[in-house]
Amino acid sequence: MPTAREALLDAACTSLAVRPWTAIRMVDVAAAAGVSRQTLYNEFGSKDGLARALVRREADAFLAGVDRILADRTGSDADRLTGVAEWIVRATRANSLVRALLSGCWSERLPSGRAARGVPATAAGPAQRRADGGAPDATALLTLVRDRTREALGEGLPCEAVLRVAVSWVVAPGRPEDGSVAEFARALVAATRGD
Repeated sequence: MPTAREALLDAACTSLAVRPWTAIRMVDVAAAAGVSRQTLYNEFGSKDGLARALVRREADAFLAGVDRILADRTGSDADRLTGVAEWIVRATRANSLVRALLSGCWSERLPSGRAARGVPATAAGPAQRRADGGAPDATALLTLVRDRTREALGEGLPCEAVLRVAVSWVVAPGRPEDGSVAEFARALVAATRGD
């Protein structure tokens, strides 16, 4: 059974899928989570605190996806790098908060970009303790992905170039006839290796 905090974040995320952040009321989030409004305020302090915690949770979940791909040793290092590029595109298509975090483009439907600022990307401790500080900005988040990728795969692959292609795919998706982000990633790896 989820904690009250997780239930509140889930309810806020569900609400955000159907209405803009400005139209979401704290009382409705609390009711959807099955807790009192006071519990919501005890957990987050304010609507801005809820927004920061929600954005932080989505950033942490995104990074956990990167870590899962990098930890999977069934494929080659090039396959894992390509997998991270595909994850970036897939995660941003599925989650508008992740898209805003990576692109830096916050739509009026989302909490303001303020929610993404506050805590240094290197801050330690579980998300719950860091939540009120927000998530890393686009540069810091991509730096975290790049550093984790380089640490897992070493320096022999064009990690930064592939990740930048993936982020550009988020901002300006390619046309179907241009191929996929995976094809671009593989081509970059092949070019680096002289294949």
